[in-house]
Amino acid sequence: MAAKRSGGAGSGGRRRGAGAPLDNKQILGRVVVVALAIAVIAFALEGGEYGTLDLFRQDRALERERAAVESLSAEVQRLQALKKAVESDPETQERIAREEFGMVKGDKEMLYRFTDPERP
Repeated sequence: MAAKRSGGAGSGGRRRGAGAPLDNKQILGRVVVVALAIAVIAFALEGGEYGTLDLFRQDRALERERAAVESLSAEVQRLQALKKAVESDPETQERIAREEFGMVKGDKEMLYRFTDPERP
């Protein structure tokens, strides 16, 4: 005796054909599955402590910091060159002595200072 095959549990013995329309329960089930899949994907990308947007923000912050380090490295090199010139270059030493301290060379030069007549 051959057993009669049914369409499966809950189908009422009816099988839906390939082109048959879905009923409301089937449509609702598929919508729920798709919504859950979208929610899982969204959480995988954005959820947790470091989401995708946070990683992009971190990349931009890293680039800003690298630019700042590069700028400061150039400033350090410039200041090291200035330090070397101040310590060993007589022309630089003389320029600084004249500009910063108002010094003159021996008896060959005179320093004139102009003051504001309105100031006491």
